[in-house]
Amino acid sequence: MNSHQADDLATFMAGVERRNPGEPEFLQAVHEVAMDIIPYIADKPIFQELKILERMTEPDRIVSFRVVWEDDRGEIRVNRGFRIQQNNAIGPYKGGIRFHPSVNQSVLKFLAFEQVFKNSLTGLPMGGGKGGADFNPKEKSEREIMRFCQAFMTELYKHIGPDTDVPAGDIGVGAREVGYMFGQYKRIVGRFEGVLTGKALEFGGSRIRSEATGYGAVYMMEEMLAHHQETIEGRICVVSGSGNVATYCAEKLIGMGGKVVTMSDSSGFIYDPEGLTHDKLQWIMELKSKRRGRIEEYVREFGGTYHEGERPWGVPCDLAFPCATQNEITADDARTLIDNGCRGLSEGANMPTTPEAIRVIQASKTLLHAPGKAANAGGVSVSGLEMSQNSLRLQWTRAEVDQHLRRIIRGVHDQCVEFGTAADGHIDYFKGANIAGFNKVAAAMIAYGVM
Repeated sequence: MNSHQADDLATFMAGVERRNPGEPEFLQAVHEVAMDIIPYIADKPIFQELKILERMTEPDRIVSFRVVWEDDRGEIRVNRGFRIQQNNAIGPYKGGIRFHPSVNQSVLKFLAFEQVFKNSLTGLPMGGGKGGADFNPKEKSEREIMRFCQAFMTELYKHIGPDTDVPAGDIGVGAREVGYMFGQYKRIVGRFEGVLTGKALEFGGSRIRSEATGYGAVYMMEEMLAHHQETIEGRICVVSGSGNVATYCAEKLIGMGGKVVTMSDSSGFIYDPEGLTHDKLQWIMELKSKRRGRIEEYVREFGGTYHEGERPWGVPCDLAFPCATQNEITADDARTLIDNGCRGLSEGANMPTTPEAIRVIQASKTLLHAPGKAANAGGVSVSGLEMSQNSLRLQWTRAEVDQHLRRIIRGVHDQCVEFGTAADGHIDYFKGANIAGFNKVAAAMIAYGVM
């Protein structure tokens, strides 16, 4: 980026900050994209004249609503719900619903903005959106969760539809919550239609939907390594998190011959130098999904060490998979990974690497780094495949869905290579993902004219 382009970036970001004060997560997401897009469009006046990037950063609409429900004690509770419909240039809005106390407009706008590029990269006809509520499902009874989901959908149903906006699950929203919301939608509109993805198999869900995000992060790593005639087999792998994405990422790595030595939760991480096995991983899945325990319990069961309040990036490894939350890899963490000889980093979480860490990685040119919009596109890819199955009124086998997922991730990788390869042969996967995702959406927006 030359000085003129740096000035253009600063001017652009000043305008975005002025329109979106107090929204740090959203501003970070926009800045990470704009750093690549501003130089890319410098010699393409059509994008500048039609203000394509400016229009992409402004959501088509933001729906905010009150969710009123009754807890088991008969007390009235009030939460705030959102749906961010960011961009539908290439298809219906598509993106998850998140139930977590941290949910606010900034977080959901960041996720919706990222979703536009992620969905574009899949090659499927899906626009970008995101939604959720500041509701905490932890320590809530089954009936309370059901009542909240029904209250949430009673307002949301007005704004969604199979050809308009197709939400899915996210943090705090699994098959159970999707089932409650789908049932309420069906009761209100009187139709059975593919308006939500992540459904149970019995009523229109897709196989490997739960596994898809974690599997996709591994498939992306597999593609990056294969491009350099390398494989996952025998590599030491560090994984953060212990939720859905992390556990299925670890499962796929173990199946491919990788040696997974860490997992974590909000309290710290465990290090097992002998490596996780499928049996150990199953124990972690049950710990987290059924007993709601802490990851430190693993050490009492299987040995290893527990590191309270720390993240696993100091553990020497060949491959790293951040699957927990945003901004979990700092610049110091990135330097440690590089100094320890880490070969690849594939983001299972959304925006887990800070901007400073990204710059460290890009400067090193030694660490293959797949951004979340490319590496964790597996989840929305299978959601898109679920939409296809619903439209066709059929259900594919596990092998068929997995084959489609591999094909989609391979296509994502190839686009990153096409748009991210420099003259010296180095591949900047961040740049490639941003430009490839931008191009498709921008072309559709140009074709529609000014609107």
